Amino acid sequence: MAPTPAHCVDTHQHLWVLSERSYDWIVPEYGILNADYRPEDVEADRVSAGVTDTVLVQAADTYDDTYYMLSVMRQNPHVKGVVGWVPFNKPSEAREALDLFAHHSGVKGYRNLTHNYDDPRWILQPSCIETLKDVASRGLSLDMVSVMSEHSRAVVELADAIPELKIVIDHMAKPNIAEKQWDDWADDMAELAKRPHVYVKHSGLNTASGAGWTAADWKPYLEHCLEHFGSSRMMMGSDWPVSLLNGDFVGVWSAQMESIEHLSESERDDICFKTADSFYQLGLA
Repeated sequence: MAPTPAHCVDTHQHLWVLSERSYDWIVPEYGILNADYRPEDVEADRVSAGVTDTVLVQAADTYDDTYYMLSVMRQNPHVKGVVGWVPFNKPSEAREALDLFAHHSGVKGYRNLTHNYDDPRWILQPSCIETLKDVASRGLSLDMVSVMSEHSRAVVELADAIPELKIVIDHMAKPNIAEKQWDDWADDMAELAKRPHVYVKHSGLNTASGAGWTAADWKPYLEHCLEHFGSSRMMMGSDWPVSLLNGDFVGVWSAQMESIEHLSESERDDICFKTADSFYQLGLA
């Protein structure tokens, strides 16, 4: 059995309390997700899975969601950072918000729910570029969700436009593993990896897989990312509670750990905590 790493960082966890704030995308059709998910609801599973540190990631394009995550961070020492929200397409408002959030050292980066927008190239608007240059100038990062090739190709252009901006692709750009999607996804990831400031998260693969998935289903996707990004630009995330759509916290996390068990201790340390520590400036070392 592989040695246990010094830290194990979940770089992609969400929380929401639907009775207290708005999450427009969460509708009854999402079943299990249409409920409240507080930090205490995952605590026992987090400890059982061996996760030592957590990064909370925005689940709504609202300031309220970001302030909620910061309040959770203040009360939970294992939460080491927050990926919050400012309106990328409104540079003046975003600048004021960035100034305000600068007083909270817990904010490590930003994200907009761009995968839910009609235009897959939304992030390339001049207004967004202006805001993201501001984000980069503050030493902060960008999380991006890519669920189609057009999203990934837009990120390539974004990365070229702002080479000083650290970008992480959430959920390995969500390949359709259930249908064994490969060519376009593989080409897009290889192209993204040519930009040294673009990183990738080993997360969310269970919800891209079919029923009865195993870690073996993920192997070609993981190996492709390792070949092109290397372990020093890969990190791990649970995507809880979205992960509950096709699994449970401990089962998913255990499978992710199993999927990297064959790697060297140094590579496992990169994926488990060193990349996350460097990318999000978590101060673990």
